[in-house]
Amino acid sequence: MSTAIITLCDQGARVAWRLAERLSGSSVYVHEIVKESIDAERFTAVVKLTEMIFSQYKRLVYIAPCGVVVRALAPLIQHKLSDPAVVVVDVGARHAVSLLSGHEGGANDLALEVANALGAEPVISTTTEAVKTLTVGVGCRRGARAESIAGAIREALEKVGATPGEVRFLASAELKSDEAGLLQAAKELGMSLRFICADEILSTTKPFRHSQFVADKIKLPAVAEPSALLAGRRTQLILPKTIINGVTVAIARENFL
Repeated sequence: MSTAIITLCDQGARVAWRLAERLSGSSVYVHEIVKESIDAERFTAVVKLTEMIFSQYKRLVYIAPCGVVVRALAPLIQHKLSDPAVVVVDVGARHAVSLLSGHEGGANDLALEVANALGAEPVISTTTEAVKTLTVGVGCRRGARAESIAGAIREALEKVGATPGEVRFLASAELKSDEAGLLQAAKELGMSLRFICADEILSTTKPFRHSQFVADKIKLPAVAEPSALLAGRRTQLILPKTIINGVTVAIARENFL
């Protein structure tokens, strides 16, 4: 799927390059004032560039202020079923905001993909997604089967009287981002999968149980509990880590204000 990454400044260009390395087949556009030496197309005005590429790409990622992006997009927007998915990232790579064509156009999925690539927080405001309150943390051995992982998740949800439709994210440590069984289980369950970077797990002050076994294996204090807690905001564990058929699962609930 074709993706364009657009940015206006040197710091944004560094983020763009990091992102391009993770999003295969993406094209990078940087403003002519950018001094960073990267393989990218140069442009002079973001409004003119947006007009040119709006219908050429299915996915647009702007590393720029939201206001700038909104003004560039405004004259071109037609319909959520035909407009490209648009995500906006701040130059500090803190947030990946699903801005346009969120559900139907794939911007919600793109925001999560970008967030996983950069270690950012995905911001998704689609009502059907925002009201989901559960995050399910998953830890598993290398090579675990998708059926085992999916079955453990379903059983864990049953233990707390919840349904798969209440799950906002499955979550695991970033080092599991290439775990085939986990990726397949998320796909089979129809759940979005978020990966939490090691630094975030190591630095969090959220309370969770540490495991010496996990620390010895992967140099992290735990996976399931901190992943569940860190995949949402204002989270609280409602199911501490539970081992089901060799898969470790923990569930946290987000508390709305």
